[in-house]
Amino acid sequence: MTGILNTATSGLLAYQHALDTIGHNIANADTEGYSRQRVELSARRPHLGGVGYIGNGVQVDSVRRLYDQFVTGRLRTTAATSAQYQTYSQFAGRVADVLGDPQAGLGGGLQSFFQAVQGVANDPGSVPARQLMLTEGESLASRFQFLDRQTRDLRQEVGRQLDDLTGQITDLSQSIAALNKDIVVARGKGAGQPPNDLLDKRDQLLQKLSRLVRVRTVPQDDGIVNVFIGNGQALVTGFQSARLETVGNEFDATRKDVVYRVGGSSTLVTDNLVGGQLGGLLAFRKEILDPAQNALGRMAAVLGVRFNQQHRLGQDLNGNPGGDFFSLDGPVVAASSRNSGAGTVTASFDPTDISNLTTQDYVLSFDGTNWSMRTTSGQAVGLTGAGTTASPFKVDGLSIVVGGTPAAGDRFLIQPTRHLARGLGLAVQDVNAIAAAAPVSLGEVTGSGGTASNGGDGAFRLQSLAPGFTPPAAAITFTYDSTNKRFSYSDGGSVSGTLAYDPAQDAGKSFTVAGATFSITGNPANGDRFVLAATTGNAGDNHNARALADLQTALTLDGGTTSLQGGYAQLISDIGSRTRQARINGEAQQAMFQRAQKDRDAIAGVNLDEEAANLLRFQKAYQAMAQVVSVADSMFQTLLSAVRR
Repeated sequence: MTGILNTATSGLLAYQHALDTIGHNIANADTEGYSRQRVELSARRPHLGGVGYIGNGVQVDSVRRLYDQFVTGRLRTTAATSAQYQTYSQFAGRVADVLGDPQAGLGGGLQSFFQAVQGVANDPGSVPARQLMLTEGESLASRFQFLDRQTRDLRQEVGRQLDDLTGQITDLSQSIAALNKDIVVARGKGAGQPPNDLLDKRDQLLQKLSRLVRVRTVPQDDGIVNVFIGNGQALVTGFQSARLETVGNEFDATRKDVVYRVGGSSTLVTDNLVGGQLGGLLAFRKEILDPAQNALGRMAAVLGVRFNQQHRLGQDLNGNPGGDFFSLDGPVVAASSRNSGAGTVTASFDPTDISNLTTQDYVLSFDGTNWSMRTTSGQAVGLTGAGTTASPFKVDGLSIVVGGTPAAGDRFLIQPTRHLARGLGLAVQDVNAIAAAAPVSLGEVTGSGGTASNGGDGAFRLQSLAPGFTPPAAAITFTYDSTNKRFSYSDGGSVSGTLAYDPAQDAGKSFTVAGATFSITGNPANGDRFVLAATTGNAGDNHNARALADLQTALTLDGGTTSLQGGYAQLISDIGSRTRQARINGEAQQAMFQRAQKDRDAIAGVNLDEEAANLLRFQKAYQAMAQVVSVADSMFQTLLSAVRR
């Protein structure tokens, strides 16, 4: 009699646990991260009777959650990648929008400024034209400053978000470590049974962590999950967690770097972190923000240096030599906070090589004997020169002078263009100070009707003037001899000589005569004549203004292959391309994430229809087992009645 009663009791208890579990599933159907649970049942060990083995009912082995570690791992990976691309494209789009804005961008500003310069070239004595040139120059400088301010504001925002994200990552890692401990304790109390709700909570925290940074998890047999980031840095180990913090860069305290800190030791991990919002921010700063700000600064540098260089070749309305038209800062050099020596490094632009200026930043290092240079991306850069004032290091449009007593391992960051856009301004305030005229004119000898008398297409172009230059007292005439391939020149007095010029070999070659350096291009015909003479009547001379206007289309960037406007168009195109690619990748990764989420929900999600069916099924089973108890009681009562007789 006790056999059937024990069997019925075991069924009642088993189906009661099953009903409890179904109720728990239904109650948490909308709980984020909840995994459906299921009661695992098995038959009790039977006992041997006279007729064979008789069953003893059912027992509950465990309550387990429906979980697939591979699907969950894919969900975390796609979440990290999707978040990275979304963050990247969001910030990159803001840069593309402001740079490409026709009202705020540089394209329209450059066009308007050079149109004003051309207006002075067309009418060099016009005060309104000169005033417009100053106004447009001021407006162009303001645009540079505005765009630089936008990039600096974005840089500060990135820094604040890095502070926030590293704080969130640290908090999550501490919570995961605490849950590791709770799970181990719960498994101990439950004789190894899984604490499903705690496991779900930990998985949910890991999922949130994956949206912030890509992680790799390694489970242990005791229920602990260790979490790793970057190049294998352990964020969570057992019950202990590390910290992520932001610190000032060794060269620039305002630039935030990410460090991994355990106890009293720390490791710089900025370049090792990928995935999630944190990886997206770091990639955006490195691939979009830094190059964009450097590119703006490079354009400001090349515009300022080349325009000033040409402007100084001219004469203003008062007959004075031209000065700088734009005010411009120089390259920034910062010593590492870890330096132990007393070395110094200064950098300046090399006007003769300014077209080779790049958008790279450089690190100059001293090994105790020699100096070496690399870009911040790690590419080695060759240095020429000795690094002295007389023989500076020459590299990519820069002149670098080292001094002091550096120690082995000392490093210096050189940022040629990062901060130049903010400092671009107008150095000329007086319309009379615009040097539209040239102190000397170089051009073809004209006939009596004012037309060129030369038959070839040769051309002379003024490049520079010697310090303290004085225009020649008498005009110097150059006459081409095509047989001997040379120019003979003379002022009819003390200045005379010859210049070898073969159009097939010497096109663009520079020559210096009487302190004036100029280039010769084209194919002059035999007997063609050119004249170098002092400028007369400054108000009507436009030689230098025309040369200034020509800078709009001059190939002054990328080693003399790109113009200013072409360089700006390339910048916008590159950022736009990267933004579009990040957006496309983000959409693809989001679709993969959603697919992984559906796969996870298909396994672990609560299906209310299925739970309702199970509820009815186990309710019927419970009622049936209750009926078995009633039958057992009836049988027992019948037996008692028979005994009492």
